[in-house]
Amino acid sequence: MAPEVQDGLRKDWDTYFMDIAYMVSTRSRCPRRHVGTVLVQGKKLLGTAYNGAPMGVADCSEDGCMIVEELEMQVEDGVERMIKKQRCIRTIHAEQNLLLFTDRIDREGSTVYVTDQPCWTCANMLANSGVKEVVYHRAYLKDSEKVISLMQVKGIVFRHLSAYAPPVQAGMDVIS
Repeated sequence: MAPEVQDGLRKDWDTYFMDIAYMVSTRSRCPRRHVGTVLVQGKKLLGTAYNGAPMGVADCSEDGCMIVEELEMQVEDGVERMIKKQRCIRTIHAEQNLLLFTDRIDREGSTVYVTDQPCWTCANMLANSGVKEVVYHRAYLKDSEKVISLMQVKGIVFRHLSAYAPPVQAGMDVIS
């Protein structure tokens, strides 16, 4: 379903806040993936964050990515197999930064808009943060099933804006 336009002139709230999340993501210096997130209470924006190295520390564009490889057991069609996953450990994820720089009282019952589906670690943090809803655009298949299950167990509304189109100014090719 395409995002609806209200009054023929204005974007709907989901599009409006996801556009902001994408524009926030342009602050990221990560060469692999720019992620942005916003915290919303009702229709009031309470905070923004993006992925990157800790403040005052060289980022990936300066010192390169710190890639680690992990093995994870997955079951497909009843067959167990080891899957190799790579991730950068230099970067603090956008969701983590959002939780670091917003107050718990503001998060209670709020909505988080994030450009990318949260990873397992971020989903765990969001599950304990007080938010009632997480809205994302780009799927993150590496942790998708676990994250969806966690959100269901916690009663957090978890919505994928599949028909959404990011602002042209925020575009980047994502490296998986």
